[in-house]
Amino acid sequence: MLEIAVESGGVPRAFLRVGGSSVAGQQLAIALGLGCERIVCLALSLTKDIVALQHQAEKAGAQFHVIPGARPLLGLVTATDDVIAFADGLFAARQTAQDLLSAQQAVLVQPVEQGLAAGFERIDINHAAAGAMRIPGRLVERLGELPADCDVVSSLQRIALQAGVRQQPLGQIGPGAAIWFLARSEREAHQIEPLWIRQHTGDSLPNNPSGAIASMAVRAFGPAMLHAGSGSGVLVVAAGVAALLAVIAGVFGFVAAGFGLCVIGWVLHEFAALLSRIESENAPHRVIAGGLFAYGWSIDALLVVLLGLAARPEHQMHAAERFFPALMLIALLRILAEVYSGRWSRWIGDRGVVAVLLLGAVAGRVADETAHLGAIAAAVLALLALGNKSRLTGP
Repeated sequence: MLEIAVESGGVPRAFLRVGGSSVAGQQLAIALGLGCERIVCLALSLTKDIVALQHQAEKAGAQFHVIPGARPLLGLVTATDDVIAFADGLFAARQTAQDLLSAQQAVLVQPVEQGLAAGFERIDINHAAAGAMRIPGRLVERLGELPADCDVVSSLQRIALQAGVRQQPLGQIGPGAAIWFLARSEREAHQIEPLWIRQHTGDSLPNNPSGAIASMAVRAFGPAMLHAGSGSGVLVVAAGVAALLAVIAGVFGFVAAGFGLCVIGWVLHEFAALLSRIESENAPHRVIAGGLFAYGWSIDALLVVLLGLAARPEHQMHAAERFFPALMLIALLRILAEVYSGRWSRWIGDRGVVAVLLLGAVAGRVADETAHLGAIAAAVLALLALGNKSRLTGP
C-alpha cells in the first residue's frame, strides 16, 4: 500500500477500484479465503480505508497488523507459518488466485513478454513475476539481512527463488482468461471493469428476456452503482417497493397496472441477482441470495392474487374458485421449470414474461380463460415431460 497510482490524485494503488472492489479489498478476500489467520498491511499510517479492511479481517476472525516496512514483519511470522504475499496493486480473480495458492508453496510466474507488458518485474530471461506467492515463514528471517527500506514483496520473492521454492506458471492472460493484472492507474482500473463485469454476468446475454434486460443494465449501470456503494441492496428494496405497489394496484382494481409493476419488480430482481455476484467476489457477507430466493416466491404469490382478482365476478361464486385456477397455473409453471432444462426452463421460470402474458390477458378481458387453459396446458406439458423421462430411464 506504499505505491501511489499514476494520475490518481495521491490515491495508493491498493485503493484503486474495479467494479466497486478495491485492490486491497480483493487481496484481503483472497487471503481470508485461503484461511489466513494474520493479515499484515504495509502502510506508513493508519487511514480510514485501512481501518475498513481491519474491520473486515477481524469480522472474519483474523488478526490485523499495519507495519511500515520489513523489520516489524520479522516478529509477526514464525518458521512454521506459511506466508502468502501479494504485490502492491495486484488485482486478481479470487477463485483463480485461491486455486493457484491453496495447494502448495510456490512463486507464481508468467511469460516474460506478457509480464513486462503488464508492469510486473522480470525474474529471469524467460519469466516475469505474477505478483503473488506462498512461501515458508522461515525465509522471512532473511529480510533482516537487507536494508530496512527494501521492497518487502520483491525481496521475499527473490529470497524464495534462491531458496528453491518452485515456480508456478500463471498461464496465458487474455481477453477470455480470468482477471489478473497490476493496477497502476485509475485509467487502467476503469478499462478492466467491462471484462470484470462480463466474467461475473456471463459473456453472452441470458436466453430469457428479463435476464437479458438485467444483463444489459448491469453492464451499463453496474460500475457506477458499485462505485457509489449502493449495489444490489438498493435494487432489492426497489423490487420490493414495486411488488408492494402491485398489491395496492390490485386491491384498488388496477390489476393490469399490478402486472406491469410485477414485470418491473422481476427485472429489478434479476438486476440485483447479477450485481450480487460481483459484490460477492470480495465481500461474501453482502450476498443477498436468501432475499432474492424469497422474492421469487413472493412474486409467484402476487401473480396468483392478481390473476384471481382479475376473474370476472359473474364467473366465480366463491373466493376459492376465483383463486384456484391461478394457483394451479403458477404452481404448475414452477414445476415445469424444474422438469425441463436449458432454455425452456429459463423461459418458463421468467416471471417477467409470465406477468406480461397475464397483463395481455387482463387487457383482452380473457383472464379467466387464460388461468384455466394455461393450467391445463402446463399440466399436460408436465405429464409429457415426466413420461419422456420415465421412458428414457426405464423401469
